[in-house]
This record gives sequence, C-alpha cells and structure tokens, in this order.
Amino acid sequence: MRSMGDGTAVGSPYPLFGGAVEQAPRHATPVEVTAPRGPEADLIGYRGPTACAAAGITYRQLDYWARTGLVEPSVRPAHSSGTQRLYSFRDVVVLKIVKRLLDTGVSLQNIRTAVQHLRSRGMADLPRMTLMSDGATVYECTSPDEVVDLLQGGQGVFGIAVGVVWRDVESALSQLHGERVDTGETLIRPNPSDELARRRNRVG
Repeated sequence: MRSMGDGTAVGSPYPLFGGAVEQAPRHATPVEVTAPRGPEADLIGYRGPTACAAAGITYRQLDYWARTGLVEPSVRPAHSSGTQRLYSFRDVVVLKIVKRLLDTGVSLQNIRTAVQHLRSRGMADLPRMTLMSDGATVYECTSPDEVVDLLQGGQGVFGIAVGVVWRDVESALSQLHGERVDTGETLIRPNPSDELARRRNRVG
C-alpha cells in the first residue's frame, strides 16, 4: 500500500483520515469478549471519576475532551454545573483508545476522525478491529493479513487492538461503581481491595 501524502492511501487497509472511510474485507477470527449486551447494558452509565479510572486518564483530560467535543458522554451530558456526566461502556473504551493515540503522538485532527469512525461502527465490530498508525495516518485493519500488509509496507509503526482495550475496560469497570440511568441507583461492585482489608481485619 502506498500513501498519497495527503492522508489518503491506495489499497487495503484504508485510512481513517482523508475522505470517506472504506471498509476492508473482514475475514479475521472474532475476538472473544463478553460485551455488555441487551437493554440492561444501555441503562448503565459511569460517572466521570469512574470513567477516568477505567480509561487511565485524568479528570482534567476527561473534562477538556468533553468540552471540546472530542469524546462526549453519550448517556448523559453535563447540561449545567450540577449535572453529573454519565459515560457508556463504549465511551470509556473510546476514551482509553484516545489516550493511547495521544501517547504515541497521533495528531488531534486524526484522533477526532478516528473517534468519529469508532462511534459509527456497531458494538460487535469494535472487538475485531485493530487501529494502526504511522504517526501521520490512522488505519483500520480487520484481519491479521491487513496488519501484516501494513507493517510490510513500512507504514505501521504501532497498533491498538480494540478487543484488548475492550477487555481491559471491562475488567476495570467490573470493580467500579456504575449507575442505572432509569432509577439513579448506584450499582456497587465488589472491590478486591475492600475484601482484602476485611480479611486483614479478621486476621488482626
């Protein structure tokens, strides 16, 4: 594959930056993930501090990205100073991906395009996706062959397996509190550190 120098490229996989995004053929083996599914998952949101902890970002980053429209909470935006933002599971996955892209020096313009693309894809598509970047362009790969093609072309410098990020976020959120959107009820998750403290107290 060759780059056209303006963010577009010829061949497969296709760049996320520069014109419309085309989908490469999918023949990858599905990644085994236990995605939040069904109407119940749509009713659960995560407050800012919880989203930060699961995504590995600071609250300052979270607030800035929300105010600039980079990653806005899809469950409940902050309409006023007294409103708590609520992020969906998918939002938190996107937050973690944005953090990794920023850490590797991808431009904000390219990251915005990647975020829009991620939001346009179905939940079932995300775990099969790998984002590759040469520092100037972000590419979507949906099969191991496409990753290899990109690396052999000397353009892929680093990759983000969305399925791995998905599992990391799922693991983190399983130990943090969520909130039901319909009732406002806080969902208390079992915290391993709390259980460890209780065991130490029993021993003492």
